[in-house]
Amino acid sequence: MARDLFDRDRIADYGRRGFKGGLNTLGGFQKFLLRGNVVDLAVGVIIGAAFNGVVQALVKDLITPLIGLFVQKQNLSNLTTTYHQQIFAYGDFLNVVLSFILTAAVVYFLVVKPINALHDRYDRLRPKKEEAPTTRDCPFCLSSVPLKATRCAYCTAQLPPADETPAQAATAR
Repeated sequence: MARDLFDRDRIADYGRRGFKGGLNTLGGFQKFLLRGNVVDLAVGVIIGAAFNGVVQALVKDLITPLIGLFVQKQNLSNLTTTYHQQIFAYGDFLNVVLSFILTAAVVYFLVVKPINALHDRYDRLRPKKEEAPTTRDCPFCLSSVPLKATRCAYCTAQLPPADETPAQAATAR
């Protein structure tokens, strides 16, 4: 019994299967990482973080001091109020809100709007596929009926097959 438990060949076989399984998993992981959209997403996150730093600095160092001139404070981030002996730094919150608004505006005007314009231009240039009709007119009452209908739902007239035109049906009678 103990000999079966510690059989070298069986243990080595488990090791080989585990090693190959691990390599297969790593191969799948490598394919996932090198897929185009994952790399694009990673680049987008890195660029977004760098852009966020630039916008934060712009708001903190340029815009809030300009707003502070109108509010008669040195810096907008220094605005505070006290309520029941608690200090609320709402100026710093205003900095974050301004940063968000500026980031959203830049993303909208420099990314979303141009891409939408490109999509619109592409849609106008792309030839439109003509869709096959799904209904036809009843030759007797001129109401619209489904293409595969054999009887008109309105006048109960027997309809010609869908591949025949009304003129062909009239000459066949």
